[in-house]
Amino acid sequence: MRLVVAQCSVDYTGRLTAHLPLARRLLIVKADGSVLVHSDGGSYKPLNWMSPPCSLRVTPREDAGELSDLEPDWVEQWDVTHAKTGDRLRVRIHEKLSDTAHELGIDPGLQKDGVEAHLQALLAENIQTLGEGWSLVRREYGTAIGPVDILARDAEGRTVAIEIKRRGEIDGVEQLTRYLALLNRDPLLAPVRGIFAAQAIKQQARVLAGDRGIDCVTLDYDALRGIDDADSRLF
Repeated sequence: MRLVVAQCSVDYTGRLTAHLPLARRLLIVKADGSVLVHSDGGSYKPLNWMSPPCSLRVTPREDAGELSDLEPDWVEQWDVTHAKTGDRLRVRIHEKLSDTAHELGIDPGLQKDGVEAHLQALLAENIQTLGEGWSLVRREYGTAIGPVDILARDAEGRTVAIEIKRRGEIDGVEQLTRYLALLNRDPLLAPVRGIFAAQAIKQQARVLAGDRGIDCVTLDYDALRGIDDADSRLF
């Protein structure tokens, strides 16, 4: 990753046209080819950027020849062109205050507290959260198209397939629907009903689940971990 702090102007042309007048900014060039322009405000969002696939060409002022423009004092120009759309990001640098490069290597990815694997393990350990007399059959119950997060039996001994997401969306309901279609072909398990469980479930997902006879359950992560006593709340 290359980090450049510079006095620069920026122009974007393509599907839209945008101009950033001369100011001090942070320019980021990532290993994947993306180029981002940041100010010291605006939180995490860049002022402008170009996503890959794109190419970067750097031209020193002395190699640009005679140019008649409104910015005669720039020392270096970056031309970033998107390979598919042809959109162009032009950065004219007037002064560099810092220019550093660092090899970050492969990132292991963000590990969030309360992701699906944790929710699955907690719900499996506390399966009676779903009802008195419930029992766990197996976590990661295999099917021909992938494992169901939890296979359980309710108080009447009926089979229940549970799909767990951190955020419940339509794709998760579709996934559980496919699992149920396969599981209900097994005479040792059928009939199998489904539960779609998540920390938060979008309304569209609830509507689709209801239409397909799938129950929705909102999971309280802290309660499953035993650190939130609902009976002790004031409200």
